[in-house]
Amino acid sequence: MYKILATLFMLLSCQTFSQVQEFKLNNGLKVLVKEDHRAPIAVSMIWYNVGSADEPGGITGVSHAIEHMMFKGTAQYPLGIFSKTIAALGGKENAITNNDYTAYFEKVSANQLATCFALEADRMNNLLLDANEFAKEIKVIQEERRMRTDDNPQALAFERFLATAHLASAYNHPVIGWMNDLQQMQVDDLKQWYQRYYAPNNATLVVVGDVKPEAVFSLAKKYFDALPSKPLPHRESQQEPPALGKKSIIVHGHAQLPLLLIGFTVPSVKTAERPWEPYALELIAGILDAGNGARFTKELIRKNHVAAGADAYYNLYARYQTQFIVYGSPSQNRSNADLEQGFLAQLNQLKTQLVNPRELQRVKNQIIAQKTFEKDSIFGQAMELGLLETTGIGWQHTDKYNDAINKITPEQIKETAQRYFQENNMTEAELKPIIEGKS
Repeated sequence: MYKILATLFMLLSCQTFSQVQEFKLNNGLKVLVKEDHRAPIAVSMIWYNVGSADEPGGITGVSHAIEHMMFKGTAQYPLGIFSKTIAALGGKENAITNNDYTAYFEKVSANQLATCFALEADRMNNLLLDANEFAKEIKVIQEERRMRTDDNPQALAFERFLATAHLASAYNHPVIGWMNDLQQMQVDDLKQWYQRYYAPNNATLVVVGDVKPEAVFSLAKKYFDALPSKPLPHRESQQEPPALGKKSIIVHGHAQLPLLLIGFTVPSVKTAERPWEPYALELIAGILDAGNGARFTKELIRKNHVAAGADAYYNLYARYQTQFIVYGSPSQNRSNADLEQGFLAQLNQLKTQLVNPRELQRVKNQIIAQKTFEKDSIFGQAMELGLLETTGIGWQHTDKYNDAINKITPEQIKETAQRYFQENNMTEAELKPIIEGKS
């Protein structure tokens, strides 16, 4: 049954992405169109090839600040008009800033794409960046940081973990920015960033829905073709220096429970010397943490009662080297030291014993099913196309995922664990709750 389901999921995934059409305007704007006629709606996304990883020290958070200001108006569409226009169409709009990209999207009736394109083309080139509006919005961003990170001990520990784990990579600072950088940020910083990176030749337009590719391309030409391209900054590759030993930090915070994070510097699909390794890491994360049958749940939570919660995280679609992270909180009457011992025992088992083929096949089926269900929505399809293209992996790669996962062997799982889960390559962050009245 597992093999039958895996085959069906693979066929469905191939069918989903076999109809992507790619176009390119004279000014360098890339256009990706995917037909999905199940409902008379469409998702339109503009992906800019810039994110927090491009930010130098002193202006961290500027990409996210631009995202906020992109809704503050142009001369043609003043403050508030963008959102009101989309809402009047019965649509939804929002934006996402990440380490590797900044993306803006609208979900509307398919016959309203022209309005979306007109709005997006205008703010690609004509954003006002008013000083008074910025002065108000930067306060909103600072409060967002306080609420999501500074007043959240778990988020603060994760932020400090990444800052410690990444020595050379610009993934070492938060997407929202350090608070001191936000406090000193000026509207001119945003203007320079906008002029440098917001251009058609640094963007990808992704449309998925009840559309015809040629019609979408014609609309894109109508609204975007007149926008000028710009010289773009050269992006240097970023490689972590060789690991020389375990790195450890302790974060004290007003938390109810301790937290332990253990990470290892690993390749992404973009950076891997051996192309299969990211897929082995993806499967390792599943072996440890994919559902109630996963090893963390069975061994650390139910059997040994060492963890109140335990998870594994890995993002294979990143521009630079990334982290494979295991994290969790110890159960009552257990400590972070006990949890560390449990985590390392599970990782060492992967290094010394071959995964049972049946267990591996079960995890493969789960992962492929999850990916297939994610791509069932037109938004999920647009997200994956834009993400792959903007990180430099290429949208065509989405058709390769299932095959790459299915080819991984127990021997490759073991080899990958041995190569990366080494103490020299390890970063550990420990959140210790502050006990009031105790110095």
